[in-house]
Amino acid sequence: MHENDAPDRGAWLNETEQSAWRAYLDSTRMLFAALDRQLAAESDLTLTDYDILVRLDEAPGGRLRMRELADLTLSTRSGVTRAVTRAEQAGWVRRVECEEDRRGMNAELTEAGRVKLAASAPGHVRAVREMLIDQLTPEQLSQLTEIGRRMQGKLDIG
Repeated sequence: MHENDAPDRGAWLNETEQSAWRAYLDSTRMLFAALDRQLAAESDLTLTDYDILVRLDEAPGGRLRMRELADLTLSTRSGVTRAVTRAEQAGWVRRVECEEDRRGMNAELTEAGRVKLAASAPGHVRAVREMLIDQLTPEQLSQLTEIGRRMQGKLDIG
């Protein structure tokens, strides 16, 4: 539907807004798909797998509660459970009981997971640099950071 077809013209995006929205949406989707393909081809990982390994590597003791891992990776609890199960089967992650709450479970990065992440990181960083970072000027990078932070501050996915 075009803005001229709308009963309330204020509810629709104008041409400039629509162009910005589509450029953002399409480029983000294309970037995630390309990064997913790069990781699959070079490291036999998905972008979600890689994100989980990174989040666990950055966590104190390499361990996070499953619900916290879901929140950090912007996944559903069932989605992160499936991803952790795959990583566990590969030997990259193990589940351990939560010491504070015996009903909860933690995901913990294994040494094999650290090795997998270390082997995967250079190719992934190269791809991020080629596909995004090197395409922008320093000013555009700064703007992108500001835009991302502003959006994060407005969005509540919890």
